[in-house]
Amino acid sequence: MKNIILVVDDVELNREILVEMLEDEFRVLEAANGDEALALLQQHYNEIEVVLLDLVMPKLDGISVLKYMNDRGWNKKIPVLIISGENSQIVEAACFEDGIYDFIHKPFERMYVKRRVMNAAELYRYKNSLEEKVAEQTEALRAQNQRLEELNSDIIESLSNVVEARNLESGLHIRRVKGFTKILTERVMRDWPEYGIDEARKELIVSASALHDIGKIMIRDIVLLKPGRLTKEEFDEIKTHTTKGCEIIRNMMKVWDSEYFNCSYNICRHHHERYDGKGYPDGLAGDAIPISAQIVSLADVYDALTSERIYKKAYSCDRAYNMVVNGECGAFSPKLLSCFAACKTQMADLAKRLAGQRPYHG
Repeated sequence: MKNIILVVDDVELNREILVEMLEDEFRVLEAANGDEALALLQQHYNEIEVVLLDLVMPKLDGISVLKYMNDRGWNKKIPVLIISGENSQIVEAACFEDGIYDFIHKPFERMYVKRRVMNAAELYRYKNSLEEKVAEQTEALRAQNQRLEELNSDIIESLSNVVEARNLESGLHIRRVKGFTKILTERVMRDWPEYGIDEARKELIVSASALHDIGKIMIRDIVLLKPGRLTKEEFDEIKTHTTKGCEIIRNMMKVWDSEYFNCSYNICRHHHERYDGKGYPDGLAGDAIPISAQIVSLADVYDALTSERIYKKAYSCDRAYNMVVNGECGAFSPKLLSCFAACKTQMADLAKRLAGQRPYHG
């Protein structure tokens, strides 16, 4: 079946000449004015390969047709060749500015017209085919990335469930830390754009925060579940949960993409670092600490203060807030503390909402 071209000219003789030139290669549709042209374009949009368009016509002129096509993006799929007796370079330049493919002057020269039309058809046929393939590959990659993100989330969920089963306090702790992390990250994203946190990065940080204590599954029960104060040696063992957790996460490198791995690794290793360099395990200071780890660190501390533990009662939200901003729990970034202050009520509301819940161990 022949490919379709549309010839738009108010002079019947001109249309007849063009049809005679092109009918061996194409099926030719004819329009005597702009209104007829638009009706045919709407009816055969997916079939028309080239439009030959006169400028001066009754009812709706060629410039108006061209503008209509441009407004709908049609000229990106269908090349428009202007056919006109106009010899003004200004008019030609304006037409090219409006996105035409070529300009053919009247009177017509057979081989010249035929070659220009066929070149336009072949070029756009290839261009449209290429764009369709790119669109298909883009959609395939998007679907693949979505499946990968779902797999990454499932892995994180499974690993965090292991922590919950290992440490009787960790189940709700993980839920609360994720909630506090989300609140703080949204505020950092809004107030401090220099950290480059977008919506996707925010979701990644919130998801990865569930793994901040994954290394605790490698700590001995006698230390991890001890109801009283820890000795220095026992506390030193507890501190190794940061690096032991990294060993677990490093084993996931072949499964996770680099973003999930790096974010989870940084949070696990550095959520006990402090802004003044007095944290562990690496003694990082300032913004050498990844912002993801800084956020989870504050969320973790706030939850530890507002939650009842086997060795302490819960502090009130106001008391916990004051302890953090006054530096009683280690140093935090001034930028992060400003975000903490801005979402103080949100943090307290979440803490109170989850305070009465108990993890399920059945």
